[in-house]
Parts: sequence; C-alpha cells; structure tokens
Amino acid sequence: MNNKIKIMDTNLSNKIAAGEVVETLMNVVKELVENSIDAESHVIKVDLIESGTKEISVTDDGIGMTKVDAVNSLKRHATSKLYTDEDLFHIETLGFRGEALPSIASVSKMIIETSNEEEGTIVEVEGGSIINVSSSHLRKGTKITVKDIFYNTPARLKYLKNLHTELANISFYLTKMALSRPDIKFILTNNDKILLNTDGSGNLLKVINNIYGLEVTKKMIKIEAHNSDYDISGYISYPEVNRSSRGFITLLVNGRYVKNQNVTKAILEAYHTYMMVGKNPIVVLNIEADPSIIDVNVHPTKMDIKFSKLEELEQLIIKTINMALKKLVLIPEIKDEGKVVSNIDKVTTINDELDFKERPEIKPEYEEITFDLETNEEETNYEEKENIETRKPKKINAVAIIAKTYIIGENEDGMYIIDQHAAHERINYERIKRKVNEEKVETMDMLVPLKLTFTKDEFIKLNTKKEQINKIGIEYEEFGINTIVVRKHPKWLNKYYVTETIRKMIELILNEGDFKKEKFNDHFIATTACRMSIKAHDYISLEEADKLIETLFATCENPYHCPHGRPTIINYTYYELEKLFKRVV
Repeated sequence: MNNKIKIMDTNLSNKIAAGEVVETLMNVVKELVENSIDAESHVIKVDLIESGTKEISVTDDGIGMTKVDAVNSLKRHATSKLYTDEDLFHIETLGFRGEALPSIASVSKMIIETSNEEEGTIVEVEGGSIINVSSSHLRKGTKITVKDIFYNTPARLKYLKNLHTELANISFYLTKMALSRPDIKFILTNNDKILLNTDGSGNLLKVINNIYGLEVTKKMIKIEAHNSDYDISGYISYPEVNRSSRGFITLLVNGRYVKNQNVTKAILEAYHTYMMVGKNPIVVLNIEADPSIIDVNVHPTKMDIKFSKLEELEQLIIKTINMALKKLVLIPEIKDEGKVVSNIDKVTTINDELDFKERPEIKPEYEEITFDLETNEEETNYEEKENIETRKPKKINAVAIIAKTYIIGENEDGMYIIDQHAAHERINYERIKRKVNEEKVETMDMLVPLKLTFTKDEFIKLNTKKEQINKIGIEYEEFGINTIVVRKHPKWLNKYYVTETIRKMIELILNEGDFKKEKFNDHFIATTACRMSIKAHDYISLEEADKLIETLFATCENPYHCPHGRPTIINYTYYELEKLFKRVV
C-alpha cells in the first residue's frame, strides 16, 4: 500500500512559513529588531547594503544567548517567550511565535554572533541548515547578519520591490519602532549613510522632532487619559498640520506598533470638521492595556490586533482628542510670505499654505434663504455648555463685506476675514447636532401627514428599524402596501425641506448596519446645515454680520472650521499688515 500523507521536511515547512512571515525586506528587519527589543537592548543598529537586498545586519546590546539557545533559536516554534496555553493570553513581548528566525534562515545565508558575557557563539546557517558553530568574543549582545535573501527561492526574489521602495518601507517601520520605544537608541544606515539616529533618552517629543522636524514638533499637543481598561497617551497635531496619507497616524499598543482600522477611524472622527476630507493628522498614540483584553495573535506579522472592549477605547480616544482641540485657538494667521500658521504665541511657522483655490465650491441646489437675525436668537441665547477651557479671540467687530461673501472684522489684535457661508454653516451644524443628539427630541405634528412608499425589501427592513427612526423624532404608521404615513417630525427641521429631509433620514437609517443615535450620520447633518445657511453672494447687512460673528463664537464648540473642515476665519495681525506695507522691516 502506498501511503500518500508524509511528514513535511523541516526546511520545506520553514520556507512555507517564510512566505507568511517574510513577505518583504521590512519583515526581516521587523522580526530581528523585535527580538532585539525583547532582549532588553538599549541600542539597536540596523545596517543595510543595497536597501537590504545584499545584506541586513541588526546589532544590539541585549542579554545575548548561550550556545545552546543560539542553536535552538533556529528550530521552528522554539521560543523563550511562551511556555503554556495561559501565556498566549498574556503576551507581553513583541515576538512569541518562534517562527521568524528559522523562516528567515531558510531563505537566506545567516550568521548569528551572540554573547551573554559568559560565552560567545557564532552560528553560520545557509538555506536553513547549520554549517558551522564556533566560539566568538564576549561582547554582550547579539548581531544577526542576513545575506542574499531569497537566493534559494527565486520566485520570491522577483517580487521584491525596487531598492527605493524596500528602503522606504524599512525606514517607515524603524521610525514607528523609535516612536514606540523612545528609551532605545535606534540607528539605521544604508550603504554606510545614516538615515535615522535617535538619542534613546526616553523623550518622545525628541523622537518626533528627529523624525518629522522642528516645525511639526512645535505644533504637537500632548494628550493623556484613562478609563477602567485603557491608558492612552501621546501627541496629536494641530489640524493645520496634516498629510494626505494615514501613514502618519502611529498606533502603539503596549509598545507594539500595530494597525487597527477602528482605532484609526476613531482618531479621524475626533478630528471631524477640523480637517477637509482626504487630510489626516500626525498622531503618535500609545495605548496601554492588560494583555488579556487584546489579541495580537491574529496574523503572523503580529501587526493586526483585536480589542475585546473596542467601543470603550474608541470613546476614550474621541473624547480626549476633542477636549484637547477645543482648548486651542485655531484661527490661521496669514504671514507676509503667504504661509499659514496657527495663532500659537505668535511665533511659529509651517510650510503648509492656505490655498483657497483648492476649496470645493458649494453650489446651491435649492431656494436661497436670507439670513434673518430674529431666527437666530435661539442660538445666541443657547444655554452655557460644559465648562470647557476654550480660548477664543477678543470680540471681533464687522467693518465691511467684500464680494458679498467675506466679512472684514477687526479687534485690537488685528484684521479678520470671515467666510459668511462657512461661519453660518458651522452655527447651524452644531445647533442641529445638539438637537439630533438630545435624549428626547422635541417633535411637532405635521399639518398635512406625509405619505412615503418604499420597495418591498426597504419596507421589510423598515419594520426592524422603527425604534431607531422614532429616536430621531420621526413618528409614523403603516398605510397600505409598502407605504407609511409620517405624522410627526423633529422641530428643528427646516420648513422648506421637510419632505426631502425626512426621506433622507429614513434612507440613511435603513442603510446603516449598527445604528447609534449619537453618531447619526454626520454627513447628513452637515448637508442639512449647508442648505439652511446663507450662501456666498447672499446680501447681509453689517448688523447681521456682527450678529453672525457673535453667534459663531458664543455657541460653537469649534468656531474655526465649517463642517467640511474649511476655515471659517483667518487673521492678519497688525504687525503683519505693517510688514506688507513696509512700515516695518
């Protein structure tokens, strides 16, 4: 009888594992650096030749290994970090699988030089097979050199990116590790050229400065908060300091650099209305939690992570970032060289320009509604919010309106330009959002009940969503086949758009999977606010302009940006005006 199932050769199984663990050169560096961190190193040096395609060398000053441990480390699933099933649920090290070293060794030529100060060992490996073991010096620490990666798996070799891409990926990863462990000195070189060199002093802001530069560092805000399950800390950027890529959001969990879409979305939600769509902040967020409520054993690279109490973490992050941003004056200040800077002690500058040409034009698709002072008394007299230490500018007086769009104002600090549509849109946005998020929404009877007809599948879904629809102030009853009659709606609805707004609200709830009243489709609220607001080129008087500015700062938590993230107001200081007219040099 010919048996078909056989035990796989060790080298073959390691090569297969290498396909999961070692996808790119960055993965090789990652696994070796994480081992160095687990070895209690204070200095970790990564040297590359030809972006790592020829050679990767990682040297540390950690605890080192004995000869027996050095040899055993090349056996699959050999590890010093897990011993029992219980340990898997309390992982406190970066590595734990015992797959990385034998996987890398199986597809390269590797030399391990290590010493624990009592004995020194050199292990030479080729294609996963140990070819020599000898003694070495007693310098404490480990140096692992990986040469000719994928030399024996040419199919994998051809899938490596070009040298610049591989180097960029390695550099990206090392910067994340430096941010996660500011107490470790990280050095990265390529062809003997230093690309990264942190001081290992433990000061996170110094690492941020080393990576992103001084101008970004001056615009970072320190945050710190905790709840019963999580401690969070780190730095977030002013909204004006942003990038098009989310790669500048660094998530660290118990010192491990990870990726988690839900946490990233929570950060972006906290910045919502502070930034335009497509822009992302620079964030370094460290999350500390008991290992038992997180799971890092999701993917061989250990970069994906799951949280057992995710919603509590998301709310902690959103609240903390919101509170930090609310304490800032975020009026962009125009410098005479055309740069935009935040009003931070009147001293800092950044390279980002405020380009109004890039702002999306909002074209009215509906009847224009002029600004009525009397209809906004509610907003001006709105009761005091929570005691937030919000810094706001001194009273701004309107002095002119240009192009029927921009209000010119002044106070003792300088001249201000206010976008009338963006400012009114912000006021309406926050007013509607407060109404929508009230525990009990005030409703009113419709003079003429509204009849709405849906498709069969929508109508079936409607029956499961009735409670959620009632929560936002819409009360209805069934009326024939696939039809309902709406008899009550929220009081805050604009009388000009009742029908289309009710239909839109119901459609949004039908399409939402897990409806949460407090997160009720922000895009809808912003759109409604836009439709209720004065537009560019609408005429308003100076008296109305004064009232608009007063209401903006009296009732809004974030008076500096419209719901789409565009600025509502910019500032020219008197000093900058005098520089423009050469009164000062």
